[in-house]
Amino acid sequence: MPHILKNHNLEIHIDSPSENYQSARFDRTGKISEVKFQNTPVTTTEKPDGENENIFGKGFYNEFGIDTALGFDEAEIGGWFHKIGIGLLKKDDSQYQFFKNYAIKAADFDVISETDRIIITCCSDSVNGYSYLLRKEVELIDSGFTIKYFLKNTGEKEIKTNEYVHNFTAINNDLVGGNYKLEFPFHLDQNLFGDFVNPENKLEIGGKEIGFNGSPKEQFFISYLNGKKTVEAKWKLTNVKSQIGMSETASFQTNKVNLWGWKHVISPELFYDISVQPNQSVEWQREYSFYKI
Repeated sequence: MPHILKNHNLEIHIDSPSENYQSARFDRTGKISEVKFQNTPVTTTEKPDGENENIFGKGFYNEFGIDTALGFDEAEIGGWFHKIGIGLLKKDDSQYQFFKNYAIKAADFDVISETDRIIITCCSDSVNGYSYLLRKEVELIDSGFTIKYFLKNTGEKEIKTNEYVHNFTAINNDLVGGNYKLEFPFHLDQNLFGDFVNPENKLEIGGKEIGFNGSPKEQFFISYLNGKKTVEAKWKLTNVKSQIGMSETASFQTNKVNLWGWKHVISPELFYDISVQPNQSVEWQREYSFYKI
């Protein structure tokens, strides 16, 4: 059963590390699988209709090292490398792919559950000079919650990676369309985007916001909405039909903001670059807020 944090505004479902999702991509510490605001769902699943929901993402799942996992290059074929927050993955070819179903040796996890928070710690093995201690705390506040991260490098080599939350959002299960508006604290210049996949032209971009003129049948994706400039790490999503808004604000500035989505889901992503020397640690935080408009 999931651990549930609940007050008069919010209900947050958090799976234990060994519960439900067990694939090789998303961090297993503090898997936020579902959030409701005033009894209205504000999260969804990666795939339409929740198919294979324990294989793919949902809710507010986060990931470390989407482009390359820790120690992948040093590992021999048939050897093991780290995926932070999961454990060791078995290397079976020369190119890392975040969506691949690698063989897994799970890390050791410890869970402390309280009425208003859950604290999950992940302690890794030492492989190829890399090891770490990850602690994540999800705390309920009045109309939102915070995710606090602590990562200590317990190995011999520098940890260099990144982390983001794949925010699988949908307000009251409303399909993507004209009811939604997604806002950022910086100007959106299409000439500076990285990848720009908008096959049905359902995304309408202007100023600091993105609107939608219909429900896309195909997936859309934009990398580097910020044009690789360092910007405030924040986004806000509103739905006029449900009269509900939500936002994420991080404790850091970011040089990478991505957007992925489909007919049923909008996923803005704020990336945090991590560089930790041996015997050093780093901390960061994300805060989510929910409100009526």
